[in-house]
Amino acid sequence: MNDLIITNGRVIDPASGLDEIGDVVIAGGKIARVGKARPKARRTIDAGGMIVCPGLIDVHVHCREPGHEEEETIETAAAAAVAGGFTTICAMPNTHPPQDDETAVNYVIQRARQANLARVMPVGCITKGREGKELAEMSLMTEAGAVAFSDDGEGVASSWIMQRAMQYARMLDVVLMQHCQDPELAGGHMNSGAVAVRLGLAGIAAAGEEIMLRRDLALVERVRCRYHVQHVSSAGSVALLRQAKAEGLPVPAEAAPHHLLLTDAACMSYDPNYKMNPPLRGARDVEALREGVADGTINCLATDHAPHSAEESELEFSLAPFGIISLECALGLYAKALIASGAMGWPALIARMTVNPARIIGQPLGTLAVGCEADVTVIDPKRRWKVKVANWQSRSRNCPYDGWRLTGRAIATIVSGQIKYEA
Repeated sequence: MNDLIITNGRVIDPASGLDEIGDVVIAGGKIARVGKARPKARRTIDAGGMIVCPGLIDVHVHCREPGHEEEETIETAAAAAVAGGFTTICAMPNTHPPQDDETAVNYVIQRARQANLARVMPVGCITKGREGKELAEMSLMTEAGAVAFSDDGEGVASSWIMQRAMQYARMLDVVLMQHCQDPELAGGHMNSGAVAVRLGLAGIAAAGEEIMLRRDLALVERVRCRYHVQHVSSAGSVALLRQAKAEGLPVPAEAAPHHLLLTDAACMSYDPNYKMNPPLRGARDVEALREGVADGTINCLATDHAPHSAEESELEFSLAPFGIISLECALGLYAKALIASGAMGWPALIARMTVNPARIIGQPLGTLAVGCEADVTVIDPKRRWKVKVANWQSRSRNCPYDGWRLTGRAIATIVSGQIKYEA
């Protein structure tokens, strides 16, 4: 007998081009059948009026463990993930100590297995200690289970080190995820511009992002490795990526919900929940990012979920750390930015949250193909709800969306055939 049948839903699987009303049958943790089917099962979910799609994937999440478990743990991040409809998240390596060897990679895998919620896939450091001086043991970490490499929070400044990392990435067939920011043009607190001048805060110019991206694109053209651009924030970066793709460079990139919805004007309140890295930029940048996601220049959506303690969140703007949390409301935020705005429909949005990120990390996920892992998300696209951060699974509360009213929410999250979350 089958374990679970999800009936009557709008089944959207961009990986196979499927978009039709039908059923999804799950047996033994795998997709057993998709289409019109009514065999017997131990449990049935009626998804009438709902969207049934592959489990959502977020390739950019900060779990904070080890080192800052007061902010988040692998277990609480995984709980937040399934509450938001995500079946897979990638754990960034800027932990304490950093994830720069096979022992650290094994630790993430073990803790994720103990949590038994979402899949948590470790991302290893590109350089030892994320210091940008010496390559980390990428081969050993790949063997241990790292799915990507990044020094997130820091861009790899040395062109020589980055080229060597690309050569190793090509040899190992793994992806490098780059935080594009020239360190000599960093050091500020918000977007460089009129708002920063009015507030008396040091600015971070988009040029710092664009200079490193331009360099990396030249290196990718030379080395031909797998390379992914994290949290694109500027119109100039979108233009660089669009040109690179037109020239045949397969360079995937991601956008975060805050860069699709907010501008630097939000910082007028001096609320540190609007302090991001890269920073919130101008309305022109927001529009360019939406256009870039719509036309496929930016083919992935990722939250950059960055928990911080209550004490850190109460610091004044210039002293507070960068980043916010949004795993549990990201789907509604993307729907607001991209569907409600008319930029795209649900199939295109789901592609950017399933098959595209799965391809970036080279994992056989993000599809409802028969025989594949039964990672499934059931979405109510018309569900109207209010963000209540106090009720979230995440251990932190640093989020600017508290009280926002959104449309579209995951109502069931299934990992390997097991229901991990139901609204």
